[in-house]
Amino acid sequence: MSSLPLVQLTPRRGDNLPAPVPPERKPPWLKVRAPGGENFAQVRRLMRDLRLHTVCEEARCPNVGECWEHKAATFMILGDTCTRNCPYCAVAHGRPQPLDEAEPRRLAEAVAAMGMRHIVVTSVDRDDLPGGGAEQFAAVVAAIRLGSPGTSVELLIPDFKGSDTALGLVVAAKPDILNHNLETVRRLYRIARPGGRYERALELLRRAKTMDSSLLTKSGLMVGLGEQWDELLAAIADLRAAGVDILTLGQYLRPTATHLPVARYYPPEEFVALKRYSDDLGFRHVESGPLVRSSYHAWQQAARAGATT
Repeated sequence: MSSLPLVQLTPRRGDNLPAPVPPERKPPWLKVRAPGGENFAQVRRLMRDLRLHTVCEEARCPNVGECWEHKAATFMILGDTCTRNCPYCAVAHGRPQPLDEAEPRRLAEAVAAMGMRHIVVTSVDRDDLPGGGAEQFAAVVAAIRLGSPGTSVELLIPDFKGSDTALGLVVAAKPDILNHNLETVRRLYRIARPGGRYERALELLRRAKTMDSSLLTKSGLMVGLGEQWDELLAAIADLRAAGVDILTLGQYLRPTATHLPVARYYPPEEFVALKRYSDDLGFRHVESGPLVRSSYHAWQQAARAGATT
């Protein structure tokens, strides 16, 4: 596998790349405006009225203000409590509430009320449920298709502990995009994702393509957890080898002092280099930048990858 020149990782005199930023100080390219605005307030009221959760709030996404102003949100189903405790994630963990069977209907109401053309739906991990919540994902797709037939649907799913049956239920629901994030490199998996498995994540993406070759698949990586440059390139190549169509690359930001620390802030120039490398591997679309998250500008990602018109 080819690798990028070391200059892309470590600036040298004359390279015009900024010096690495100490992890304890957030660089200027990661500063965003505080959320606000009329649309933001409307979306927040709607979420409260319909008793819905969004990963935008639960995971403390830095782009919540921008996305909600565009009436775009990533809905989080199956409650707001995860059965896993990944040390990079801000979502609460513990014992979840019972399954809410009315949740798909309420979510579809929100999609219709917001007039959304593209919707992203994710969830907490629900290892306490026999199917990991796959039935709820399928029900959500059906409800959105019924209430908003012109809306494209993107699902960001957990690994369902490797269950073929659960994955089959989700694929059979015919989402426009199926996303499962790899998140980090192989070496750091036990540290960052103790409940997950690197190979299991890749296998899920491969199997989804086997089940439906027309399905667009998507995955994402966060940088700054302590990975080496070559490890990052290898993970990107692994995703492409698994048939992934859409790739997102973004900077890890520490939610609180109790979460994993940031090992390094990548400057924008390195995200450009990572996009160039990824494009050369043949992904349909690559979104790469410090503030990029799985659903950042998801409506644009979907259009560029051919999932929407």
